[in-house]
Amino acid sequence: MILLNPGPVTLSDRVRNALLQPDLCHREVEFSQLQTKIREKLLQIYELPERHWTSVLITGSGTAAVEAMLTSLVPRSGRLLVLENGVYGERMAKIAQIHRLDYSIVHHPWGEEIDFQLLTEFLDSHLDITHLAVVHHETTTGRLNNLKELARICCDRHIKILVDAVSSFGAEEIDFAAWGITACAATANKCLHGVPGTAFVILKRSALPPIEIVPRTLYLDLGTYCRQQDAGGTPFTQSPQIFYALAEALEELEETGGWQARKAHYTQLANLVREGLMAMGIEPILPQEQSSVVLNAYKLPKNFTYEEFHDRLKSQGYIIYAGQGNLSKSIFRVSTMGAICQADMERFLEVIKKMLNRY
Repeated sequence: MILLNPGPVTLSDRVRNALLQPDLCHREVEFSQLQTKIREKLLQIYELPERHWTSVLITGSGTAAVEAMLTSLVPRSGRLLVLENGVYGERMAKIAQIHRLDYSIVHHPWGEEIDFQLLTEFLDSHLDITHLAVVHHETTTGRLNNLKELARICCDRHIKILVDAVSSFGAEEIDFAAWGITACAATANKCLHGVPGTAFVILKRSALPPIEIVPRTLYLDLGTYCRQQDAGGTPFTQSPQIFYALAEALEELEETGGWQARKAHYTQLANLVREGLMAMGIEPILPQEQSSVVLNAYKLPKNFTYEEFHDRLKSQGYIIYAGQGNLSKSIFRVSTMGAICQADMERFLEVIKKMLNRY
């Protein structure tokens, strides 16, 4: 089965086989060494110096990392602004609401690009904003938000940028220094081609709260994790098998050319699919220059419900993804993540072509 949903991804044999390594207690030195290796390699993906940056590993989904980032790094004296233009921006606002962070929202309809004039006007009238949360790749529609322009606005105002990079880390450009990023949250099982269950936050060490500050959460407090992981430990039980798989996936990423090569591969596959579907009359909902290389969304072909389209593709070995909310009956989404190749996607297009020719 070829997974074209935005995570979990189709695994390579070497990552899948890594799950079969010996059982390991998370309190043993071998696990400490494995954990340290992963933390170092995560920083190396975007060449971040360890003296200023750290990575913190959490057993949980990408949402766990996002929740840890927001609740740990926005102080009680701070004020957060959440940018929304899809489901995952709205999810960050919900996290802020549940944890009673002091926050505001600048909302955009799903799929629309960030209105920087609107944002500038809001910030000029709300001078107490200290942090801004934004989704890099909003998989609701496949939109890649413009962090470079966002950084210019935020850096001028000394606003710290917190990025949901769950579905972009490892395959899209993330210029941590130039874009003024304070932290980003991501996961093992998307562009890194690992297994679901481990997430992480990359952050500036200077952004961590002092040890005497009482955290908002127990399990998701980044300060606690960072201090114990720096010492070779972990505050709670991690998943050794999933760590084995992530370590192998990171080795595979490095050996195959890093995030730049992965982006090039995704681009090739995404362009193949886009051009092939458009030739059949199936239109993307966003122009290519506004879309990520990780996932594109398309209008459902005529005469098909999503359920019928999905089930017929599944019977031929492909899993696509539905739209969300009010897009659930009008679009489908195709991701190019995972251990898939050009031949897989060429066959995918052939399957769709045969489906359409029956009508």
